[in-house]
Amino acid sequence: MPTLRSSSSQLHSSSSPSSVSSPLRRALGTGPRSLSASSSSSVAVPCDDRDSDQTSEGDSESLSAGEGSDFEDNLRRNVRKRAAKRPLKTTPVAKRPKKGSRMVRAHGQKESEPPASDLFDAVKAAKSDMQSLVDEWLDSYKQDQDAGFLELINFFIRSCGCKGTVTAEMFKKMSNSEIIQHLTEQFNEDSGDYPLTAPGPSWKKFQGSFCEFVRTLVYRCQYSLLYDGFPMDNLISLLTGLSDSQVRAFRHTSTLAAMKLMTSLVRVALELSLHKDNNQRQYEAERNKGPGQRSPERLESLLEKRKELQEHQEEIEGMMNALFRGVFVHRYRDVLPEIRAICIEELGSWMQSYSTSFLTDSYLKYIGWTLHDKHREVRLKCLKALKGLYGNRDWTARLELFTSRFKDRLVSMVMDREYDVAVEAVRLLTLILKNMEGVLTEADCESIYPVVYASNRALASAVGEFLYWKLFYPECETRTVGERERRRSPRSQRTFFHLLLSFFVESELHYHAAYLVDSLWDCAGPQLKDWESLTSLLLEKDQNLGDVQESTLIEILVSSVRQASEGHPPVGRVTGRKGLTPKERKIQADDKVKLTEHLIPLLPQLLAKFSADAEKVAPLLQLLNYFDLNIYCTRRLEKHLELLLQQLQEVVVKHAEPAVLEAGAHALYLLCNPEFTFFSRVDFARSQLVDLLTDRFQQELEEQLQSSFLDEDEVYSLAATLKRLSAFYNAHDLTRWELYEPCYQLLRKAVDTGEVPHQVILPALTLVYFSILWTLTHVSGSGASQKQLLSLKGRMVTFCELCQNCLSDVDPEIQEQAFVLLSDLLLIFSPQMIVGGREFLKPLVFIPEATLQSELASFLMDHVFIQPGELGSGHSQEDHLQIEQLHQRRRLLAGFCKLLLYGVLEMDAASDVFKHYNKFYNDYGDIIKETLTRARQIDRSHCSRILLLSLKQLYTELLQEQGPQGLNELPAFIEMRDLARRFALSFGPQQLQNRDLVVMLHKEGIRFSLSELPPAGSSSQPPNLAFLELLSEFSPRLFHQDKQLLLSYLEKCLQRVSQAPGRPWGPVTTYCQSLSPVESTAEANPQGYPSSKKRRIEGPSRWHREDISASQEESLQLNSIPPTPTLTSTAVKSRQPLGGLEEMEEGGGSELAFTQGQSLLGAQRLRSSSPQHFQTPLNSLRPGLGNRLTRLSLMEEDEEELEIQNDLSEEWQGTDKSSSSEHGLDLLDSAELNTEDF
Repeated sequence: MPTLRSSSSQLHSSSSPSSVSSPLRRALGTGPRSLSASSSSSVAVPCDDRDSDQTSEGDSESLSAGEGSDFEDNLRRNVRKRAAKRPLKTTPVAKRPKKGSRMVRAHGQKESEPPASDLFDAVKAAKSDMQSLVDEWLDSYKQDQDAGFLELINFFIRSCGCKGTVTAEMFKKMSNSEIIQHLTEQFNEDSGDYPLTAPGPSWKKFQGSFCEFVRTLVYRCQYSLLYDGFPMDNLISLLTGLSDSQVRAFRHTSTLAAMKLMTSLVRVALELSLHKDNNQRQYEAERNKGPGQRSPERLESLLEKRKELQEHQEEIEGMMNALFRGVFVHRYRDVLPEIRAICIEELGSWMQSYSTSFLTDSYLKYIGWTLHDKHREVRLKCLKALKGLYGNRDWTARLELFTSRFKDRLVSMVMDREYDVAVEAVRLLTLILKNMEGVLTEADCESIYPVVYASNRALASAVGEFLYWKLFYPECETRTVGERERRRSPRSQRTFFHLLLSFFVESELHYHAAYLVDSLWDCAGPQLKDWESLTSLLLEKDQNLGDVQESTLIEILVSSVRQASEGHPPVGRVTGRKGLTPKERKIQADDKVKLTEHLIPLLPQLLAKFSADAEKVAPLLQLLNYFDLNIYCTRRLEKHLELLLQQLQEVVVKHAEPAVLEAGAHALYLLCNPEFTFFSRVDFARSQLVDLLTDRFQQELEEQLQSSFLDEDEVYSLAATLKRLSAFYNAHDLTRWELYEPCYQLLRKAVDTGEVPHQVILPALTLVYFSILWTLTHVSGSGASQKQLLSLKGRMVTFCELCQNCLSDVDPEIQEQAFVLLSDLLLIFSPQMIVGGREFLKPLVFIPEATLQSELASFLMDHVFIQPGELGSGHSQEDHLQIEQLHQRRRLLAGFCKLLLYGVLEMDAASDVFKHYNKFYNDYGDIIKETLTRARQIDRSHCSRILLLSLKQLYTELLQEQGPQGLNELPAFIEMRDLARRFALSFGPQQLQNRDLVVMLHKEGIRFSLSELPPAGSSSQPPNLAFLELLSEFSPRLFHQDKQLLLSYLEKCLQRVSQAPGRPWGPVTTYCQSLSPVESTAEANPQGYPSSKKRRIEGPSRWHREDISASQEESLQLNSIPPTPTLTSTAVKSRQPLGGLEEMEEGGGSELAFTQGQSLLGAQRLRSSSPQHFQTPLNSLRPGLGNRLTRLSLMEEDEEELEIQNDLSEEWQGTDKSSSSEHGLDLLDSAELNTEDF
C-alpha cells in the first residue's frame, strides 16, 4: 500500500464531542494538547476501501451541545483533580532490570525512544504470563514515565498493523489528530490485513491476548496509575482519536481496545460501589454504638475512606463517560460489522456486570436499534446480550418498557434468514415466556409455532422447547423431591400425549408427526420415550380417541421409537453434527433394548386391533426396523414371534395397498436372516405364505386365460394377488416358484388381444421385471453356463419387446410403467455391466435398435415435455395431484437422460431434451443442466454440435409452421434467442479452452443459415438466414482474432449467394454487429477471463489481485491510475450529486467508451465510486484516479446464476461496499429512534 500524500488531503472536522485539555501539557511542560473524544481531523484521500460513519438521528440527543459542554466541564474537573494528585516529577533511582527483561536496551539505542515492538511481540507470542508482562511495563513506567507511556502507545499502534512509531518529540509538539494523520501517511501495508484480521496460526490468538493485556493493565493499575491523570486520560484520548480514523485497521483495533478498557473500568467501578456500600454499613454500625463504645477516630477514618472512594468513583465514571460518548456512540453504527458487534457485545457485558448504572432504557435503546442490523453477527450479539438480561428474573421489571417497544421485532426475528440468529431469537423468547408472564400474546405464540417444523434442526428444537414451556409444562409440571425427580404419574403422561395430539391435529400445520417429535426430543425426551403410556392408550377399549387421533398416536409411537433407536432426525431435517458421542451411543443402545423388550409382546396385539386399517397397520409393521431382533432368542420370546408371523400373514392376505404390502414384505425380510436361530421357523412361514399366494394366482390365471370376460371381483382378486406377489418378489427371491412363464403368458395375451384389464397388467409387468433381475443375480457368479446366460438374454429381449408394445397402449399408467421398466433394464444390460472384471457377462449386453430408441424419444415428447402448468400453493388435493404428476415426469426424464449418458442411446437424441431447456427450466432445469454438464465431460465437441442441432430443430419447426416472413419477431423466436443465450452461458469462463468449439459452432451455423437459397429471380432473403441472430448470442464467447476470421468467412459465403439485395439483410447486419471489435469480451482478457457486461469502476479486491498476474494487471489499468491504499473513512461527509454516473454506466461496457469519458466524468466517477464524496482539491484529481476495470467471472449457465455471481463478486470486494445511494443511507434505517421513545 503506498504512502498517502497529505499535501493533497483536506481535513474534515468530526462530529464527535468538543476537544478538552489534557494534563500531558502540564506533565511535559509543552504547549496544550487536545483530549478529544474523536480525532479532530482526518486525511481525506481517494481510496479503494472507504467506510462511512452512519450516525442516526437517534444519537442527536446524546450528542447535543448542552450535553457536550457538561461532559467537557466534568472531564476538566476530573483532569484537574487527578493532576493535583500526581506525584512530583523526579528521576527515580533505576532498579536492577530483571533477568531476561524486555527493558534491556540494545547498544546505542536512545532511552527516549523505547523499542516499540517489545510489548507487541510479547503479546503476540502469548507465551509469558500477562500479569508479569504488565508488571514489567509498570516497572519501566515508574523509572521513566514518558518513555513508558510512549511504549504503551506504540504497542497499540503496532497492534493496528502500522509500522510507524510515535517518538517523544512528536508526543511533545504534535496534537493527537496530527499524530494520527502522520501515522495514516505511514500506513503503507501492501494488503488490507492487520493483526486482528490477518490469517495464519501466528495471528490466530492475537485478539485474545490483546484483550487480556488490556484487562490485566487496568486490573494491575486499579489502585495506583488508574487515578493518575496522565496515562489513562491520554490513552483514552489516543484511542478515541484512532477510533474515528479513516484507516480501518486503526478504527477496528482502537475500538476493540477502548471497549475492553471500558469493560475493565466497569468492573473497577462495580468494586468501588461494593466498597462504598461496605464502608457505609461500617460507618452506620460505628455511629449507632453507644457513647462509651463509639470511636471518633474510626468514624473519621471511615469518612475519609468514603470520600476517597467517592472521588475514585467520580474519576472512573468520567473515564467511562469519555469512552462511551467518544467511542461507543459513534462506533456502534460503524459501517464495519465487526466494530458494531464489538460495541454491542461489550454493552451487554456492562449491563450484566453493573446493572445498577447500565441496565436503563437510555442504554437499552442501542441494543434495540441494532436489532435491525443487516449483518448476522451484529444481530446475534444483540440477542445474546439480551439473553443474559432476560435470564435474570430480578431484572425483568427494568426491561418492561424495552420489551413493549421491541417485542414485535424480537418475534419477527424467529423468521430471520440466518438460522443461528433465529435460534437465539427463539431462546430469548423462551426466557421471556418463563420470566415475564403475560408479555407474549397468543398471536405472538401462534406466529412462532409453525417454525417447529423447520428443516433446520437447531431452530426446530429451539421452537420445540418454546412450545413445551408454553403448552405442555404448565399442565404436566414435574414435581421434584429433593434433587431426584419423582416418576411421573400415568395421569400426567396421558395429559402430555393428549395435549400433543390436540396441538398436531388442530393446528394442521404439517402432515408428519415425526418432525414434531424430533423438535420436542431434546426438551421432552423422557415423556416421548414413555412407550408404556403410549401403548396403553392405543390398546385401551374406551380411550375416546377418534380415527385421526389414533393414526397420529401410532405415528408418534413409531417416530419416538425410530428416534430412540437411530439417534438422527427425520429425512430432510438438517443437523450440523457428524455423529454421536460415546455417552449418546450408550443411551441409544439402552433405549433400543428397552423398547424392544416392551414392544415385542404388544406388537401382535396392536396388529390384531388395527389389522383392518391400512393407514395404521403399515406404520406398526415398520416397528420391526428398530427392534433388536436378537432379543427374540436371548429372552426366549419365540411365542410372541409365532403370534407376530400369524398376524403378518393375516395382514398380507387381507390388504392389497402398496404401502402395507411393502411394509409386510420388508418386516418378513428382516426376520429371514440366516444368522438368527429362529430362521427356519420364519422361512417356513414365508414358504407357506408364498405357496398360498401362488396357488391362488394359478387358479385365477387359468380362469383369465380361458375366458374372455371376468367380473369386477375376479379382476380385483387377480390384481390383488399379483400385487402381493410383486411386493414379496421385490424383497425375497421367489425364483423357485417359477412365476415368469405364467406372467409372460398373461402379458402376451394382453398385447395380442387387449382383453386383460390394466389393473392386472401393471403388477404382471413388475413381476416379470423382478424375475429377470433375480435370475441375473444367480448367473452373476463366475460359474454360470453359456446356456443360462443365453436363456436370460432371451427372456430379457422378449420382455423388452413386450414393453415396447406397451408404450403404445391406450392406458397412460401402463405406458409409463413400461417406459420405467424398459429404461431400467436397458441401463442394467448396457455395456457397463461387463466393467470390473465381469467379461463373462458379455453375452447379456443388449443395445436397443433404432426403432426402440425413436419410440423412447417419442414417448418422452408426448408424456414429459407437455405444456407446463402453474403449480398451486400445495394445500388442495388438486395441487397435490399436480405435484405427484410432476415428480413422475421428472423420473421419466431422468431415466431417459441416464440412457443417454451411459451410451445406451445415441447422444444426438439429447437434442430432444436440450431444446426444451429454457421452456421447461422451472420443472426440469436441474436435470437437463446436469445432463448437459455430463455430456460435455464425455465429449465437448459432440456436445457443442448437439446444442447447435437443438437450435436447428427448433428453427426448422418454427419455419415450417410460420414461414420465413417476420420470423424473428415472433415470441417463439425470442424464446429461441433466450435458449441460445443460456447455451452460450453454459460454456463457462474457460474461453481459451472452448475457443475451437465456439468457432466451429459459428461456422456450422453460418453454413446452415445459407444452406437453402431463395427461388431464382426472387429478392427475398434465404429462409434460414434469421438463424444468424441466434448465432449472435454466442459471439461474446469469441476472441477478437476469431471474430475477424468469421467476418471474412461470412463474406465469402455471402458472395456465393446470388440475388443479394442492394442493402444488407437485417440478420446479417445483426450478426456482423455482434462480431464487431467494440463488443469484444475476450480481447480485454488475453487469458480468456470473462469481463462483466457493465464494467465496474472500483478498486480491485485483494482476492482479485492475488489471482491475476502482474502483466494482466498492468494491461487493464490506465496509466494515470496510482495504486490505492485500503483505507476507510467514517467521517460524516456532505452528499454530492451523482451527475453523469447513470450516463456513464449506460454508455456501454467497452474500454474505448470508458477512456473517452474519463476526461469529462473523472471527478463524478471518483465521487460516485466510493461510499462518500470526499472534498478533495480539484488539482489533485487526475483522469481515472482510483478507478480500475474490475474483472468478474460472469460466465454461468443461466441468468439466475449470473445474478448470483454478481452478488458474490460484490461480497469478494468487501462486505462493506454497496451502491453509492445505499452508503448515503443509514444501515439501520428501520430502527431510527429518538430517546423520546423511552
